Amino acid sequence: MNHNIIEGNWKQLKGKLKEHWGKLTDDDLDVIEGRREVLAGRIQERYGLTLDEAKRHVQAWEKMLDA
Repeated sequence: MNHNIIEGNWKQLKGKLKEHWGKLTDDDLDVIEGRREVLAGRIQERYGLTLDEAKRHVQAWEKMLDA
């Protein structure tokens, strides 16, 4: 999924993100605002992952959405 699509569909994706990553708060989602790097950083913080691991999780989630 391309970065512009994430930003453009942010309101629709917020619910799916909370479903997938339940530890993300509404405040996290407000800060993320569709930005992939910020999303990976918040996942890193909430789940204790490395940034590379968090980025891989985001990429896998995006592929799942595309399927």
